[in-house]
Amino acid sequence: MTAKKPAADETTALAAEDQAAIERFIDRLWLERGLSRNTQASYRSDLKLLARWLHGRSASLAEASEADLRGYLAAQARQPRSQARLLSALRQFYRHLHADRQREDDPSARLEAPRLGLRLPKTLSEIDVSALLEAPDCEEALGLRDRAMLELMYASGLRVSELISLKLSSVDLRRGALRVLGKGGKERMVPTGEEAVHWLQRYLQEVRPDQALAGEDSLFLSARGAAMTRQNFWQRIRLHAAAAGIRAALSPHTLRHAFATHLLEHGADLRTVQALLGHADLSTTQIYTHVAKARLRELHQRHHPRG
Repeated sequence: MTAKKPAADETTALAAEDQAAIERFIDRLWLERGLSRNTQASYRSDLKLLARWLHGRSASLAEASEADLRGYLAAQARQPRSQARLLSALRQFYRHLHADRQREDDPSARLEAPRLGLRLPKTLSEIDVSALLEAPDCEEALGLRDRAMLELMYASGLRVSELISLKLSSVDLRRGALRVLGKGGKERMVPTGEEAVHWLQRYLQEVRPDQALAGEDSLFLSARGAAMTRQNFWQRIRLHAAAAGIRAALSPHTLRHAFATHLLEHGADLRTVQALLGHADLSTTQIYTHVAKARLRELHQRHHPRG
């Protein structure tokens, strides 16, 4: 049986000039916008695939025409969100070339993004959040640790990666604040609230001294005394959600979404929520206004006599 021939975009060598152009672009993005490593890797991968596709058609990345880009986009069998990310990479790359006067035109300027349905983040009601926070058995060391982690995540709106990477030196219990290192290495100060401070103090006094391995500076530790992992934390959330009888679909960021939604429902300013979440762009935060409005409509329909 004849072996299947690999796809051209997987085997075609990347031209040195294309490789150099991609790396200059990624460095520029990192310097100007502080993009996360995941976003950098995604953009790099998208541009390399395009460069190989163009090479197979005797074209180069830097000299691609609008027709070349349209042909490539048409050839991609991608979901709308993946296609939108690809288009974002192309637009920023060719905008970069045009701004640096490496091209006289921008071949991506007239490309259209696919229509995306509004995908709202999954969140919990305040009653469900209370049930989740109270689910850990605080008579046990791991339960007390989990209560402190859940309280802190809900009180501060942290990403899971930010929560598990906190160090002892990140916490100022007297001021009730955290120093958080977010995406792109951007640092922000986040308030914690009295309830989270209470549980964090208990954890630091009653549990962590007996858990920590020598020299371990991570704030939250696994049962073995090492730093917590994303997977470990996600397993604990699912365990406590089941114990609390929560049937709603969860994600590792459910409490972060609840933090933002509940703040807006109680009248917080959108710019304030943006700063607390560490969003670079206000449009990223605005999705929570849709969640809050949807919940208000649901409550109206459920409780108003003419809903």
